[in-house]
Amino acid sequence: MTILVGIDVGTTATKGLAIDPDGTVLARAEAEYPLSTPRPGWAEQDPEDWWRATETVLRELREAAGDPAGIGLSGQMHGLVALDDNDRVLRPAILWNDQRTQAECDEIEATIGLDRLIALTGNRALTGFTAPKILWLRHNEPDVYDRIARIALPKDYVRLRLTGEHATDVSDASGTLLLDVAHRDWSEDVLTALQIDRQWLPPALESPAISGQTHTGTPVAAGAGDQAAGALGVGVDRPGPLSIALGTSGVVFAALDEFAADERARVHAFCHAVPGAWHAMGVMLSAAGSLTWLRNVAAPDTTFDDLLKAAGSWPAGTENLLFLPYLAGERTPHADPDARGAFAGLSLRHDRGALTRAVLEGVAFGLRDSLDLIAELGDKPQLGRISGGGGRSDLWTEIVASALELPLERVAVDEGAAFGAAILGGVAAGAWPDVHAAVRATVRPRGRIDPNPQWIDVYRERRPHFEALYPALRQVERSI
Repeated sequence: MTILVGIDVGTTATKGLAIDPDGTVLARAEAEYPLSTPRPGWAEQDPEDWWRATETVLRELREAAGDPAGIGLSGQMHGLVALDDNDRVLRPAILWNDQRTQAECDEIEATIGLDRLIALTGNRALTGFTAPKILWLRHNEPDVYDRIARIALPKDYVRLRLTGEHATDVSDASGTLLLDVAHRDWSEDVLTALQIDRQWLPPALESPAISGQTHTGTPVAAGAGDQAAGALGVGVDRPGPLSIALGTSGVVFAALDEFAADERARVHAFCHAVPGAWHAMGVMLSAAGSLTWLRNVAAPDTTFDDLLKAAGSWPAGTENLLFLPYLAGERTPHADPDARGAFAGLSLRHDRGALTRAVLEGVAFGLRDSLDLIAELGDKPQLGRISGGGGRSDLWTEIVASALELPLERVAVDEGAAFGAAILGGVAAGAWPDVHAAVRATVRPRGRIDPNPQWIDVYRERRPHFEALYPALRQVERSI
């Protein structure tokens, strides 16, 4: 049997999946590790934790399914691993959700110019991206900065330990703010402007390309950032269905045949994991994370199922209660790390179920913001594929479908980025001739939830009120 393995180096754990060429899951494995927050707004991890977790996951998958014919890698994007000339880690990795670099983001946009930056990279400078982290080290840890010989993204550090090779892929490299996304290569203009050494950067390969081999000769695909890999896992390999990821964060992802950037960079424009393709992506930072927050603070002894059942007893619109889901700042449509969440319209009638329903609807409105911006770059999609923990709830999926005004499908195997990584590992191993063939062979839609016509009318009426909350509250937050 041909066994194909996908490894996803996540923020809380490394997950692994072994599949066969039909997409049947043969084995799963997971190994967790800690997250360090040494100061408010900081988020760091020890890259050695990723490698130890990967070793554990690969060992368990081999024991359960056998030796793989190919391995694909995916992982959390934007993280900075600084390496010396012996490939030793110089300091803990600075992660995607770290917020310390706003001053560096301002510096980048002033140095390059916002319009020029968007034209080159498809994005504006955000605190999560890699380039601002490099400048932060230059300004704040010059002793570390002066010893840098290479930098790596999280999954690419695992690749280095697995194969001995320095490499990345164009989808993950798109999130560094150092890639000329339209031309799928490192931007000499950006590197020169920011005085970053090109020699620090690894080759940027197409996602299914072989980036190296394990010591046993197993080919390892270049892989993809977690969102691009996750989109492959739900069958979004070309323009058509959207990928709607309803995990801790929320993502609306559309494949594009050509590079297209929003003129204000309110959505990201990245290379896709399909050679010669791109994608537009809107990101909200607290999607299912908002529901987790509510449960932890208001109902820690209540199950999510019970919360959702209580939410289902309330009508669409929750009697004019609104929730703004900006608990950790926001990216789309407001690139504002200082944005904050709020309930508005509370009354004595609103109970825990009402608060829950308002959270579900607020997240759905946030996803609709991303959909509208993506639709400006091309035709509005007619179908979405939903994944992530929130997408397992029929109620929440119906709310999202009604807010987006799109039918939503689930897929038979909802394993996120690890499944997409396994697909890329299979293409590298020759199990399929290309990514499109791999997706056709492995991804099977199951079940469809259509928008509720009555809810559509309510949400059309309520969305302008939701959209008015951020600018109104931002003035209050600034005055505070």
